[in-house]
Amino acid sequence: MSFVTQALDPFLTAGTHRATFTVASAPPTPLDPVPELLAGAAEVDLTPPPGLPKAGYSRNARTGIGFRGRLRARVLHLRSGTSSVAIVQCDLLGGSAVVQRLVASAVAGSTDVPLAGLFVGATHTHGAPGQFLGTDLYNGFASNQPGFDPVWTQFLVDRITDGVVSAVASRRPARLSWGSTEVWGLTRNRSLAAHVQNPDRTDRRVAAQRTYASVDPRLRLLRVDAVDGGPLAALVVFGVHGTGIPMRNSVYNADLWAYVYEEMRSRLGSTPVIGALQGTHADVAPALRPGRAGDVEAARVGRGIGAAASSLFSSLEPSLQTDVALGAGLREVDLATSRSVDGIELPARPALGAALIAGAFENETPVVHRIPPFRAGTPKPHGDEDPHGAKWVIGSRWLQPVVMPLRRFPRVIPVHVLRIGSAVLVGAPFEITVDAGRRVATAVAASSDVDDVIVSSVANEYAGYCTTAEEYTRQHYEGGHTLYGPRTNAFLAAHAASLASSVVPGAVVDEALPERTFDLRAHQYWPSASGGSGASGASGASGASGASGASAAPRAAGSARFIDVTAEQDAYWEQGWYDGAPGDLAWDQPIVHVEWTPSGEESWQTLVDDSSCALEVRHAGAADGGHRYLVRWHGPELRDGRDYRFVVRGLPLRPFN
Repeated sequence: MSFVTQALDPFLTAGTHRATFTVASAPPTPLDPVPELLAGAAEVDLTPPPGLPKAGYSRNARTGIGFRGRLRARVLHLRSGTSSVAIVQCDLLGGSAVVQRLVASAVAGSTDVPLAGLFVGATHTHGAPGQFLGTDLYNGFASNQPGFDPVWTQFLVDRITDGVVSAVASRRPARLSWGSTEVWGLTRNRSLAAHVQNPDRTDRRVAAQRTYASVDPRLRLLRVDAVDGGPLAALVVFGVHGTGIPMRNSVYNADLWAYVYEEMRSRLGSTPVIGALQGTHADVAPALRPGRAGDVEAARVGRGIGAAASSLFSSLEPSLQTDVALGAGLREVDLATSRSVDGIELPARPALGAALIAGAFENETPVVHRIPPFRAGTPKPHGDEDPHGAKWVIGSRWLQPVVMPLRRFPRVIPVHVLRIGSAVLVGAPFEITVDAGRRVATAVAASSDVDDVIVSSVANEYAGYCTTAEEYTRQHYEGGHTLYGPRTNAFLAAHAASLASSVVPGAVVDEALPERTFDLRAHQYWPSASGGSGASGASGASGASGASGASAAPRAAGSARFIDVTAEQDAYWEQGWYDGAPGDLAWDQPIVHVEWTPSGEESWQTLVDDSSCALEVRHAGAADGGHRYLVRWHGPELRDGRDYRFVVRGLPLRPFN
């Protein structure tokens, strides 16, 4: 951890408005070969205190006031031959070059996982905080408030570091297998008018049923078992936006992915560490019933995906094998010096398109989405000589560079390739559309000898969108948000194919930049502890998430009440209590659970805890010299002859039935 502390301390303690630091990249150390596949897995809690802006819905998002279903990171570690990798699956908007670099440096002394083997991916939930990314653009505009939060970022680095170290320390002889199934009816293409601009493929069924083929129905799953201990981990890769829960929601959540995990745990048990990565999802949304965005619909979609994943997991047991080829490669493309590959050149400057302002189809910006040129499907008529083609550049090509300096944009594009047995996992920082992903996969398959290519969006950083050139011509939200113009897809495919050709079994291809310098506008949203100067540095972040410190003991506040079901929300029991300030509580530790007992008895048993989506915890503001909180138990199944009660940090509240 010392490296992380040294890297972050200068801007955590200087009191300036910018966070400026450099992280060097050490070349990978050659590893001795191991005779068999080794694997380890770990899960860590990423739930922060209230007060952090949520990312994904931009200015329409809400600041988090609590959580429903905890945010977590799952780590799957694999070691085979001379390669060592760790796949980090986060309930966050995306990966982050800052987090990836600092975690790689932090684990270098205690693990054999190199930077090229550290894959930091995400589910792209829109219910988690932002403010941890490597560019001012997305720390500024992905959330409802701007700025890079160094304390929140340090918390993420510490937790993920703990997860990687734990996963490596727990590794043992293992077996694994990839599988694939199709999931239909739970997703839809939200930008169909742009998608159908792509040429029909040769598959007659696909060409004839374009509406149904506008999503990628394939769910990929990697099952890993310990040779001597049964299931160890499950990694799901599937393409669907994390937008089942609407932007007006104000609690942290993993969106529909939380219900994927819960369904899989209910079917498979608690033994395997279950995590997920986003697939090619940029133009794919959950198939919600009209007007019903919320936890009820998110649960319906998520549990359907989880059921399919569970069946696939169970079917893979006969195909598990120990003889597994493993390789890793990371290329960081610095667009300041390398804008072309294989004759494909990107514009000298990125540009934000007008269609971006109107928002995506299911979450459009009121009024603006109806006005050209913001309205989807109103491309610029004369753009043949413009490197940004049909895009209407916000503020014009001349004014936008003045308002948005080049340094605010993503300028380093990480392309990551992991070879795992019969498949190649390709990670890129873009939100990638269905057909753009198919083209990347096709290019990679032609350059390598694997059975399957799996493309994952928003890995290792967030850099906007990647559409096909044909989709780009329509200038829907996805095209307006493709920063580097209509050739972005071809550029990415060429780099991914080139890198994949080098990632042979046992290879660790390190084409990362020798060092990365980040210069970010900073703002601390992480709440300060009462009676102190707030969390700062590594010790501050750790203190804010460890023991409750100055927090007073909780106090009961009234009786439980029942709130009936609505079209968007399930029924719930709610009860309040008084406690310390948000900055004093350990939000990544258990806070509340529900107990039951036969009526009239005192033999209380735990029924559900706050790791479940059934419990929601909210900060309701300062009150009576302290802070008031609410706990909600959603979808309760109360039985006659039983009493129930909430228990908050060891304090039993008044029973109800």
